Amino acid sequence: MTSTTAPRLYPTKNDLPEASRLEVIGLLNQRLADCIDLQTQCKQAHWNVKGPTFIALHKLFDEINEDVEAYVDLIAERIVQLGGIAEGTVGVVEGRSTLVDYPLTLSTGAEHVAALSDALAMFGRTVRLGIEEMNELEDAGSADILTEISRGVDKWLWFVEAHQQGA
Repeated sequence: MTSTTAPRLYPTKNDLPEASRLEVIGLLNQRLADCIDLQTQCKQAHWNVKGPTFIALHKLFDEINEDVEAYVDLIAERIVQLGGIAEGTVGVVEGRSTLVDYPLTLSTGAEHVAALSDALAMFGRTVRLGIEEMNELEDAGSADILTEISRGVDKWLWFVEAHQQGA
């Protein structure tokens, strides 16, 4: 469950206005929940994929997970740099994530490719919206972090979608 109390802001000499930092922190915590959810979906696919393309997809899904884990850290650390609290517990993620729940009964490579490409595309969309929000709040640092994540997610979406194409 998410807290109903006012967000705590730690003192910082960061020159972004306090009101902007509070708004950025809230928006970044939303992206953090989505990113942690995406990471768990990557591992779900990695652990459970079966079929003739098993080893290729097993390795691919693990590589994606490693990058998504780095994105989680980038977002969480930016929140803290701005004086906020990175909210990444399972309960918070469950309550906040905007990603579709990953189906637990999937097994074939094609099923996991379809589900993970959906998750990557959805997360990529929310990250691009986040870039616009950060630009409106004049936080170039957060916009840059989200831009880096967007490029990475687009790359991984391409890698995953390639398994659906040309067949």
